[in-house]
Amino acid sequence: MTKQLGIRILVVLTLVLGTVYVGWRWFFSVNWPNWWIAVPLVMAETYALVDAYLFGLTVWRIKRRGEAPEPTGEETVDVLITTYNEPVELVVATARAAIDIRFPHETWILDDGDRPEMRSAAADLGIGYITRTEDWQDRPRHAKAGNLNNALFATQGEYMLILDADQIPLPQILDRTLGWFQDPEVGLVQTPQFFTNVTGSDPLGSQAPLFYGPIQQGKDGWNAAFFCGSNAILRREALMQLGIVGYVREVEYAVADALRTSTRMLTRAEASAADHGQAAVTAVREVRTAATTARAELASGTPVSDVTYAFQQRVDVAARTIVDEDLASIRADLEEIGALRDVPQLDDELGLLVVDDAAMSKLAQRDLSPLGALESVRQLVRAVDVDRSDEAQPMMPMATLSVTEDMATCMRLHGLGWTSVYHHEVLANGLAPDDLGTMLQQRLRWAQGTLQVMLKENPLVQKGLSIPQRLMYFSTMWSYLSGFAAVVFLTAPFVYLVFGVLPVKAYGLTFLTFFVPYMAVNQLLFFVVGYGKKTWRGHQYSLALFPLWIRACWTAAANVWFKRPLGFVVTPKTKTERTSFPYRLVAPQLVTAVLLVVAVVIGGVRLWLGTADSVIGTGVNTAWIAYDLVVLSVIWKAALYRGPDADNPPKEIIP
Repeated sequence: MTKQLGIRILVVLTLVLGTVYVGWRWFFSVNWPNWWIAVPLVMAETYALVDAYLFGLTVWRIKRRGEAPEPTGEETVDVLITTYNEPVELVVATARAAIDIRFPHETWILDDGDRPEMRSAAADLGIGYITRTEDWQDRPRHAKAGNLNNALFATQGEYMLILDADQIPLPQILDRTLGWFQDPEVGLVQTPQFFTNVTGSDPLGSQAPLFYGPIQQGKDGWNAAFFCGSNAILRREALMQLGIVGYVREVEYAVADALRTSTRMLTRAEASAADHGQAAVTAVREVRTAATTARAELASGTPVSDVTYAFQQRVDVAARTIVDEDLASIRADLEEIGALRDVPQLDDELGLLVVDDAAMSKLAQRDLSPLGALESVRQLVRAVDVDRSDEAQPMMPMATLSVTEDMATCMRLHGLGWTSVYHHEVLANGLAPDDLGTMLQQRLRWAQGTLQVMLKENPLVQKGLSIPQRLMYFSTMWSYLSGFAAVVFLTAPFVYLVFGVLPVKAYGLTFLTFFVPYMAVNQLLFFVVGYGKKTWRGHQYSLALFPLWIRACWTAAANVWFKRPLGFVVTPKTKTERTSFPYRLVAPQLVTAVLLVVAVVIGGVRLWLGTADSVIGTGVNTAWIAYDLVVLSVIWKAALYRGPDADNPPKEIIP
């Protein structure tokens, strides 16, 4: 309680001092003649302040749960191990550990690679084996989300423990977590991810103790603890409700789209309705109004079946009012169709006119008669694909809108009113990437998936979420925009020391008076929140991976806005051989480091020659660069790192 009070005091001080500093920067110290660097710098500082607000909100309500209640013993559980191309022996090791889980359960291997050797291994272990059905052929597979969605309809446990192929569960994992589900509103329990192949120095920043600790506990305080894809238990009822709601929404979207198209068709038909009499004009207008009303009813939550039925009835009534007056037009239509002797054919058995694509294309270019327009609208709404034939199964409980299924699924569960629990106890041990290339591949996928969710389902406008929940989701998404701010923070001291370009009006005691207290208290807040945890590595990577974060932003935006594919690559779980230093992977950071060193040298020379604008300014920017170089140095260590050998395991594997 005392620590939490101290954290709240530091949060208030940080935000007050930060707001004062950034306000002073905007209103009194922006050097407008050098706007091209001055404005980006103050915008980057504003970004950092918003980040501080979001972090402060997160840690304001850190929830430290005790032990879960004892399970009733009546729970039924499926343990689902997801795999695609991981080594069979690795999956078997996870499966053996899953079999040894003490609480009664059924173990299943979900093999998206459909490998005979994996099937055989599952049979030898006496556990279930599930792969995709034929329904998935030639349809979107949705990676891990699709794998889980397929398995959801082949299993029946009340709860599901989801494990990645390399996550070795401890025997007590279900005994320690199932009790939380005695609260009927709990839909998810997430436990930390911890990696046993990481050395104490953790050069790749794999452990994430700040996230799997104060951040998840803080989100838990706002009922926004995240589902992280593995080491989590989910309630089947919650997922199935999510699938049903998602299915209904997809059908509603399809009906709404059909109604929008109908409105456009009727608008066009109204222009020619006057030639068919006043009854035709009135009927078309009424149906167009009915289409607009139907769309509004859908948006207000009226059941889609009620909306479509009422709309179809209105179309029927309108059609009957103009049949008599439109007979001449119908005859003209039939004569024109009959004139296409090379295209349509008469099916003698059915007595129907069969029109192929060529005829349809030609007919589509004609202006429809009012009755023809009404009939087209009727068929358009009836033709909505309620079976979702473009997908392998109509219901997709696990979200498929991004390359990572976890965040979007959890956000939708919270939107439906389900609660989540973060159980802060390591109950499974996994394998982290053991080289820089694999780590970058993994981080890129995480960032892309998170940004896809932000662009497609921005939590700030999602129904059903509380304001704190919206901000908890948004804060994680917001953090991946840091690459742009990092570029500015790296560029500003360079242009000052090399070219003497001032982004602020002057570096002096006034600047230090505003800046130093804010930074000191901000760093103290992070120190207190992360006390006893190794958080420095994660802090380094938040800046050092700036090229990756920028790449994630533009690739995710290109995917969402322009439908450019992202691809999906499973993170390798085996050591890869390195033949040379991976310069290509770290080139941006190495070039940046060299330029910053050059800037310090030039700045020192300018100060010695007396051409520098300010001694304080030179000192501040030199210190700034020194800090940046220390942060960026992690990339060099990461490039050299190859993971512990089997004969030389990590010395420190206790969280």
